[in-house]
Amino acid sequence: MEIDRRLFIASIGGAAAVASMSHEARAEALEHYMSDLLEEEDDEKPKFPTVAQIEAEIETRPFRRGTGGVFIAGRGNVKKLPAMPSKPALMDFFNLRFSTVNHCLQSATDALKKGEDQEVVLACLLHDVVQTLMKTDHGWWGAQMFEPYVSEKVTFAIRYHQALRFYPDHQAGYEYPDLYKRMFGEDYTPPPHIEAAYKYARNHKLYGAARAVTVHDLYAFDPNAKVSMDPFVEIIGRHFKQPKEGLGNDNSAVAHFWRTMITPDTPL
Repeated sequence: MEIDRRLFIASIGGAAAVASMSHEARAEALEHYMSDLLEEEDDEKPKFPTVAQIEAEIETRPFRRGTGGVFIAGRGNVKKLPAMPSKPALMDFFNLRFSTVNHCLQSATDALKKGEDQEVVLACLLHDVVQTLMKTDHGWWGAQMFEPYVSEKVTFAIRYHQALRFYPDHQAGYEYPDLYKRMFGEDYTPPPHIEAAYKYARNHKLYGAARAVTVHDLYAFDPNAKVSMDPFVEIIGRHFKQPKEGLGNDNSAVAHFWRTMITPDTPL
């Protein structure tokens, strides 16, 4: 059996993960990988929709992808939200408002275990929580929402992880996921602004930080994973500039982002 070394390394979490494994663990991982390949050869290839088929589904759903998680109910009707403190901190939003928390905790946990620096870990922790507010172009929305409170590196990583997801980087251990073929269509081509963002980020000094988010993003969808906020409290304290007035009350250019999440039922 021929083994693509790069795909194998990517399948177990990238070069950093391999470096931390014992020789026995590597051998077992390779055996499992080869077994999975054999099973795939016996099964039919997965069938992915086309772009046209996905567009045809638009009028069959009572929602759009651009709607933030705080505005829609997964099942039934929305519920009354618990009140926020008068001077809410980032942790209050994690506890009382943010959606995608488990996924982001898995991503940050993976980054922490594999030795990423604290700013990359923070970027992983924050990269998708803006989907509470808006899902479309969430990389840009998220970077803007956090920009007054984090470093340039964290902002860059959050912003450009969105574009980089559509472009594999074998050396970094990132392959184009089947999930996107299902979501966007197997013949999907990213729009020009995504292509331009990718080219810009690829040649930027902070490319590695944004690429790291895509790698740890990809391996953060385990429904059985046990995660906790505890390892990240100190990182938030070091690298997140909490306004003394409270998020939403500091008169920053993005205060309205936070106020919208605090009181999403306010009509004006």
